[in-house]
Amino acid sequence: MKDQNIPFQTIDWTKISKTEHKGETGVAFWQTVQFPGLRIRIVEYSKGYLADHWCEKGHIVHCLEGDAVNELKDGTKSILTKGISYVVSDELSSHRSVTENGVKLMIIDGDFLKLKN
Repeated sequence: MKDQNIPFQTIDWTKISKTEHKGETGVAFWQTVQFPGLRIRIVEYSKGYLADHWCEKGHIVHCLEGDAVNELKDGTKSILTKGISYVVSDELSSHRSVTENGVKLMIIDGDFLKLKN
């Protein structure tokens, strides 16, 4: 739809305020830019962060700094380090992030990741 088009623009992340989100352990700081059907975030997880829930939302996640382990509810684990990304559609996995030393991620999600039958 035309009213959901996003015109060219830059995002100065230094001007986007951070919101705090507590994990089971540690804390996450989110900087969020929201468009219709699209959310873009820079997320920083503190040392010792463990997500407080299993997420089923789809994401494109790119590691900017540090490292994190992505755990799937079935026990599968993958490691994100600087320059590594993962992508998943909504409702295709239950996943959560864990980091021992802290990590900074760019996370993109939105309507385009909804499961299609």
